[in-house]
Amino acid sequence: MDALELLVNRRSASRLTAPAPAGEVLENILHAGMRAPDHGTLQPWRFTIIENEGRDRFSALLEKASRDAQLDEKAIEKAKQAPYRAPMIITVVAHCEEHPKVPRWEQLVSAGCAVMAMQMAAAAQGFNGIWRSGAWTEDEAVRQAFHCRPQDAIVGFLYLGTPQLKSSTTILPPDSAPFVSYF
Repeated sequence: MDALELLVNRRSASRLTAPAPAGEVLENILHAGMRAPDHGTLQPWRFTIIENEGRDRFSALLEKASRDAQLDEKAIEKAKQAPYRAPMIITVVAHCEEHPKVPRWEQLVSAGCAVMAMQMAAAAQGFNGIWRSGAWTEDEAVRQAFHCRPQDAIVGFLYLGTPQLKSSTTILPPDSAPFVSYF
């Protein structure tokens, strides 16, 4: 699949199974993330890979955070099961620094671009994933677990694995007209 075909036909896969990316494939994914646009070469991202027993620890963390937030039992169970939706999760933290020319928002966007690049690199190598965010990105216990400083932000959890469902690789192109204007 060439790059343009990959980009214009991108879609997330939420049903993922083993195997997860490993070895050179995983290195390619991480390197793709590190090639995200990076004004000032600040490298404003940190990646934490969650797999194997790490998913059990992440499950326990989300369960505790759910209980601390006094969520109902259904929500607690959903949080507890979330790490098992894929064999690997990469947590992406925007590691933001004060900089006279690179505002925090730009560093956040750069980390977001890293997530997109990693998902595309996974798809290019026969894997796929889904970028999830939500309340856990703001939860203080979760932030602490991923070593977030006050200025940092969890931009998402990239769930990666082998798609369980094989879908068409091409989708109908959206009509760009409602989203485009010329200055």
